[in-house]
Amino acid sequence: MGAVIELENLEVRLGNRTILDRLNGSLRGRCIGLLGPNGSGKSTLINTLLGFYPPIAGAARIFGKDVRTNLRELRAMIGYMPESDAFIADMTGVHFVRYMAEISGLPASDAMERAHEAFFYVGLGEARYRKLGTYSLGMKQMAKLAQALAHGPRLLLLDEPTNGLDPEARKRMLHLVQEIRDTGEVNILVSSHLLRDVEECCDEVIILKEGRIAALCNLEEERKSNLRFLEMEISPNGDHSRSFVESVQRLGCECASFGSGRLKVVMPENVEVRQLYRLAGDHEVQIRRMNYRRDSLEDIFLKAMTGNQASTGTPPPPPRSAHGGL
Repeated sequence: MGAVIELENLEVRLGNRTILDRLNGSLRGRCIGLLGPNGSGKSTLINTLLGFYPPIAGAARIFGKDVRTNLRELRAMIGYMPESDAFIADMTGVHFVRYMAEISGLPASDAMERAHEAFFYVGLGEARYRKLGTYSLGMKQMAKLAQALAHGPRLLLLDEPTNGLDPEARKRMLHLVQEIRDTGEVNILVSSHLLRDVEECCDEVIILKEGRIAALCNLEEERKSNLRFLEMEISPNGDHSRSFVESVQRLGCECASFGSGRLKVVMPENVEVRQLYRLAGDHEVQIRRMNYRRDSLEDIFLKAMTGNQASTGTPPPPPRSAHGGL
């Protein structure tokens, strides 16, 4: 699959400040997480992709189309759910979404039909003729998602989609994001300060720090590779334990002991967990605990925040809570 978003030495300045500093990266995920602390450049990147902030150097491309030279075409392909409310309070929900779909290029009759469909899809069908000013916070978030979807975009930009939602509404929002992702027809970029949201929905993550890329990580590959990494605890049993470890190493595994029977094992592709259990039986060793270890998004985020900050391309390895920013 081709790149969804490409950044090539992208540099954006606001006033006399460089906000995005020579970003390089190719994002191909079905659902991409955009993370970083306050002031890291997340909102500036979204606004650049929408064509609001022109780069002073480099390029940003969506589906191979440069955001500067193909802006009108791209805006018809992008659905944008902003973090802040931007409603016309006296307008009914369905008429507002129809209006936004028309702005995105749909004929009026099609726009109204799609507005109705979008409202039913997000679960607001019964409230579509109510004025937006009467909506609760959760309903407003769903209405924002409806207007982003109504014109049938190829790319959804979701800025803090679960902001302010109660647990049930958050669950519903994430379910919709996952459902849209799994159709394979729409790519999604999710900017969120909640690492758990990104971990649940995204298969790729870009982490910004001080306007540069601190990490660019394919979470799917990360998860697959980490399935070969085991943490074990065996019964401390002197010579039996030592001979067990030596046998595990002869299988081709890397094995490190940490005392009290704790082991860390990296298995090659041709070794299966059942072979370790067989060896444990042969050496009269009891395996008390075994689990796969993988870096959580929080681990990845913390590494990106504390690691060497010099990467402008595909950076070091990759959050549970980050924060919004410029």
